[in-house]
Amino acid sequence: MFSERVFFSFVALADPSRKREYNEWHQLDHLPENLRLPGVAHGDRWAWTGDGAASPELADVDYLAMYWFRPPYEQSVAEWRKLGEDSFQWGRGPLIPGVRRPLLGFFTPVLGYVAPRIRLSADALPFRPNRGLHVTVTELAEPHGGEAHAQFAWQDRTRIPDLLTCPGVAGAWTFSFLGRQQHSTLNIGSGADRAPGSLRVRLLYLDEDPVEVSREIAEREKQPAPHPEAERVLLSGPVRTIVPWRDW
Repeated sequence: MFSERVFFSFVALADPSRKREYNEWHQLDHLPENLRLPGVAHGDRWAWTGDGAASPELADVDYLAMYWFRPPYEQSVAEWRKLGEDSFQWGRGPLIPGVRRPLLGFFTPVLGYVAPRIRLSADALPFRPNRGLHVTVTELAEPHGGEAHAQFAWQDRTRIPDLLTCPGVAGAWTFSFLGRQQHSTLNIGSGADRAPGSLRVRLLYLDEDPVEVSREIAEREKQPAPHPEAERVLLSGPVRTIVPWRDW
């Protein structure tokens, strides 16, 4: 596994009129500055299509951003956080009016998968161009209980292998919650405090239209899980890869 630490940012815009301002800042300033850091292995962002389901906690999400870190992780994250403070001092920081961040958190990658048709390692999958993702965020009632364990085994052996045969699904990664992002100097929000392991994220990497592929994913996910009471879905649906200028 090329990385054992990732960061997810789920962003909601309270004022739709600031969409272009936010996208210009993130794509032309914030993202390039983050990617130049030696401890950041990869980063990307996507736009929520509005075609999925969301709980009240994540109902207003408009964008998803993600970063993969290189070891040593504490040093890499410290340098990344320092950039946040530096950018604030430059007058180019993340404190943009109307931007809300209901979930900012660090996660541990669990397992990566590639579809049988894809000639690529799971570690290389995040670097492969995609048209979007199907994102599922769940909250576990008992993160280290027996029912959660059974759910994880079923996802690994049954659900994900089935989804990898969907046309347009190139691969998948799963992630377990490590802790929320709490910046030492910037009040940017981070969502509710949660126990380690209490959230699970599953990303399906898509190379066909995300909305169309997600319809097939939804049909296949009608097959009941062995312990549906073990986890609550907070968000499930497609996000599109953002093309600068065109999608702002």
